[in-house]
Amino acid sequence: MTKRIYLDNAATTPISPEVIETMLSIMQQQYGNPSSIHAEGRKVRAIIEEARKVIAKNIGASIGEIFFTSGGTESNNMALKCAVRDLGVQRIITSKIEHHCVLHTALHLEQQQQVQVDFVELNGSGNINYEHLESLLQETGKKTLVSLMHANNEIGTLLDLDRVALLCQQYGAYFHSDTVQTVGHYPINVAETSVSFLSGAAHKFHGPKGVGFIYINSNNLIRPFIDGGAQERNMRAGTENVYGIVGMAKALELALVHMEERKIHILEVRHYLAEQLKANFDDIIFNTDLKGNSLYTVLSASFPPSPKGELLLFSLDIEGISVSGGSACSSGADAGSHVIAALHGSNSQRKTIRFSFSHYNTKAEMDFVVEKLKAILG
Repeated sequence: MTKRIYLDNAATTPISPEVIETMLSIMQQQYGNPSSIHAEGRKVRAIIEEARKVIAKNIGASIGEIFFTSGGTESNNMALKCAVRDLGVQRIITSKIEHHCVLHTALHLEQQQQVQVDFVELNGSGNINYEHLESLLQETGKKTLVSLMHANNEIGTLLDLDRVALLCQQYGAYFHSDTVQTVGHYPINVAETSVSFLSGAAHKFHGPKGVGFIYINSNNLIRPFIDGGAQERNMRAGTENVYGIVGMAKALELALVHMEERKIHILEVRHYLAEQLKANFDDIIFNTDLKGNSLYTVLSASFPPSPKGELLLFSLDIEGISVSGGSACSSGADAGSHVIAALHGSNSQRKTIRFSFSHYNTKAEMDFVVEKLKAILG
């Protein structure tokens, strides 16, 4: 069977071989419950705490500010819902192009009449209007949480974390950022950038699925999101996903060691594909701001209306090419993108493909992709 070309790394990344080896050694040798007081339990507890140190060190946090979760969705839900329940937040400022786990959570809280939700203005590239954000922060005396993702998972628009953090400090607002797409790809230092809550997920930087973390600034005293046992220093009940936690720490270590070389390689591959698409297709539009400051692992391309484009994603899949039209979390079907609809309207007949890259991708693969697109659309 011909090797498939995987270009959906914003949905999930393949696990690094070194991460698999690390996880296997724990699976085979360390089976104790970390809450048990006997030797096997104590060994596993020490392993978890060492992984916590790795995560904390690599984002500039203290170990007491890192809590392990099942992934980005749980971490984001925890940040928003606990901020409302425990910190007295009455208002959430967010955007219409957030990941659904933030957007739907904010709207759910609004429907329960617990909070007021306001949306910051966006330009056509998905960048927020920082002046509008400041005017929103000035508008009311309600305790406010600003929740804005560091990088959009569909089009790659990057947020100026420092600028938003300073605005939130100036107006006394909490700041939560979904950094699922950027942890392991960009340097993040919460000791320098004042963030109240920050979310990460291992499977976005070549770690295992089903494990993530939340950073909670030590000034924010919240209660457990999941009740039960006393795990995670009484913050999250449930026996820890030991193998996943260890794999996440190893994946983050590798990502940071190789960050610059991976970035250079991925940028070269993305630029090459963009140039080949422009050279071979008329009226192609990039939703990703390639000349601005955008997430280097993503290229969102919009193709003109065509009867042959209706099943484009499925046709590429048949040819051995894995891409998406947007977030993988929306549905198992090709359901369209709330991000593209928010920026350009929902009536467009153009077809959007999100290509998302890792350091495993090559220019030769991009040549194959372009040739198959020409055959499908030609």
